[in-house]
Amino acid sequence: MLSELKRRCEDCKLCRLHKTRTNVVFGDGNEKADIMFVGEAPGKNEDLTGNPFVGAAGKLLNLMLEGVHLSRGDVYIGNIVKCRPPQNRDPFEDEERACIPYLYEQLKIIKPKIVVCLGRIAAKKLIKPDFQITNEHGIWFEKPDYKIMATFHPAALIYDNSKKGVTFLDFKKIKKELDKINQRF
Repeated sequence: MLSELKRRCEDCKLCRLHKTRTNVVFGDGNEKADIMFVGEAPGKNEDLTGNPFVGAAGKLLNLMLEGVHLSRGDVYIGNIVKCRPPQNRDPFEDEERACIPYLYEQLKIIKPKIVVCLGRIAAKKLIKPDFQITNEHGIWFEKPDYKIMATFHPAALIYDNSKKGVTFLDFKKIKKELDKINQRF
């Protein structure tokens, strides 16, 4: 059950990040979602609230979802790492290794049909280690239990407007795939 997993996560001390966190950012959204979005790690606003993607990047993610007629209530959003790395640095490998089993358990419980990696770090962990976000975003990969794709992290779009158009095309592909999957059921 997701609530039990969340409690275990909140008690976690498997890596150094538990010493500096304000809150564990476990995940949020529809626990029976067909789509799960996965980022790399929480930022400052997420650490303060305990919820994923609530800052400027979260607002942009909401707009992208709305642009394809989805909402946060339709999806589940989580991260590879559940605690904020200091100064928003990339998570270290040992921090990712300590935390990713929680994500795999979330995937087993939620059972999404589609997983979308937000950014290169999530894609390198969940799709393949040599994933290149610029060249491989928007491409579907098959996993045993779901289809998976990566797109640019919303925070990257804030700093580089030129990627917004291709990211929105990725979101259209996500919605098209969701519609196709749901027609089969």
